[in-house]
Amino acid sequence: MIYPTAYGYNRLNREIKGVIIMISTKGRYAIRVMLDLAKNDNGNYIPLKDIAERQEISKKYLEIIVKEMVTGGLVKGASGKGGGYKLLRKPEEYTIGEILDLMEITMSSVACLAEKGYECPRMEKCETLPMWKEFDDMVHDFFYGRTLKDIM
Repeated sequence: MIYPTAYGYNRLNREIKGVIIMISTKGRYAIRVMLDLAKNDNGNYIPLKDIAERQEISKKYLEIIVKEMVTGGLVKGASGKGGGYKLLRKPEEYTIGEILDLMEITMSSVACLAEKGYECPRMEKCETLPMWKEFDDMVHDFFYGRTLKDIM
């Protein structure tokens, strides 16, 4: 198996130049938080401390992640006694794609598709661009075709 990484190594320990699609820990942990909230939903807010313990993730790191998730409208939070986090919608109403899109800088495979305003001088004559676009569309459809409920 080839492990996709940014400037990492493949199965033959050959250096990989550039990014092949790598989901950050922030994106992966956000999905785990959302799953935890869905699985442990009892109508009350769930303390971040409990999520951190169950998921074996640093509470400090999760604080950064859930802050973005609150700002992005994925979850709501309450402070104080009985505080914590909860989903704003049902698990079947969240796609994995929307979670990753919020948490990741880009899900695009090449710069000319990732960056708005990026002007590649070869874009008009690039013979490989349709292939990268098709690949990005497959990745998009894969993640947007799965809901939290699907992976519970």
